[in-house]
Amino acid sequence: MSVSPWSLRCSSCHAPAALEGASVCPSCHQPLFATYEPVPAGTALAGRWDMWRYAPFLPLAADETPVSLGEGLTPLIEAPALAAQVGVRRLWIKDESQNPTGSFKARGMSAAVTRARAAGVPGIVVPTAGNAGAALAAYGAAAGVPVRVYAPATTPRPILDTIEAMGAELIRIDGHIGDAGRMANAFAAESGYFAISTLREPYRVEGMKTMGFEIVEQLGWRVPDVVVYPTGGGEGTVGIWKAINELVASGWLPGETRQPRYLVAQAAGCAPIARAFAAGAEKADPWVDPVTHAAGLRVPSPLGDRLLLRVMRETDGFAGTATEEAIRSWTRTLAVGTGVDAAPEGGCGLSVLRDAVADGQIAGDAEVVLFNTGSGASYRA
Repeated sequence: MSVSPWSLRCSSCHAPAALEGASVCPSCHQPLFATYEPVPAGTALAGRWDMWRYAPFLPLAADETPVSLGEGLTPLIEAPALAAQVGVRRLWIKDESQNPTGSFKARGMSAAVTRARAAGVPGIVVPTAGNAGAALAAYGAAAGVPVRVYAPATTPRPILDTIEAMGAELIRIDGHIGDAGRMANAFAAESGYFAISTLREPYRVEGMKTMGFEIVEQLGWRVPDVVVYPTGGGEGTVGIWKAINELVASGWLPGETRQPRYLVAQAAGCAPIARAFAAGAEKADPWVDPVTHAAGLRVPSPLGDRLLLRVMRETDGFAGTATEEAIRSWTRTLAVGTGVDAAPEGGCGLSVLRDAVADGQIAGDAEVVLFNTGSGASYRA
């Protein structure tokens, strides 16, 4: 089998890593990145209408068919009335709720399950705050690979129902996603299942980076001033940043192109990245007793903390938080103002954006892309 020209290197110490059984860096235990030969500008994109349109930039063998359910190519919806309300010149909503299983997690699982299937794993296990488990259940079913999901019992019921409907083995736990992660890793060690938690293997972020390719192409091959991303584990923000770096390195964007400023939005009841950023820290301490109804943001100890903080500082980005009341209010504002069935994570992003404009951190003439990372329907019993 001929494979695309990718290799693996540590995102921190840059040490090379083997493709087989790839997890985190064996030397410093930080996330691995797939690296590629430059894709010459003007290379034909794949003749398909999903995220695999960008196959030249993705870890796919030349004769391989990806595990796909039609993920990606989600709409970028301009919202002029909402832009005026929050105080920016232009605002677009990137509506990830229109992915299979209703969230951006479909992208990462398409890429990761494609590579796991190729490796011949006996099964895949994941801890989840919700949407990742639903996505893995669907892509595992599509690939014919057994799946086990560990999820907090407080995960929204529609998401748990989706996991079971796709045939995955669901283990409800008392605790948060950090507790689920420990159980998932222990099960992987004893069973031989492949653990696929956020940034603990190198391919989920490869699927996530297609959001970066899409917003650049949808904006006419240019970058916005600001990207607002509701953040739990962080692979969405990291993926978009990685995509834009790759487009510049390959000449698809001018060499002088600046990255957007990344605004990381977290719930006030679980904000380890925002707290670490405010403190000038290089890593985030675990958040004790995480509490928020925005389940995707309830991640108290993200493995990608160093990467996220690096991305924000390299791009003059920053982080903010929203209270539970503000999340509910701005989720409704987003839905009523645009017709997008917003998840509370999207409402959190809009709340943090409004505060950032009011505080003078974002200029009134800015062009902003805000990610609605999932479907509001997933939170309604």
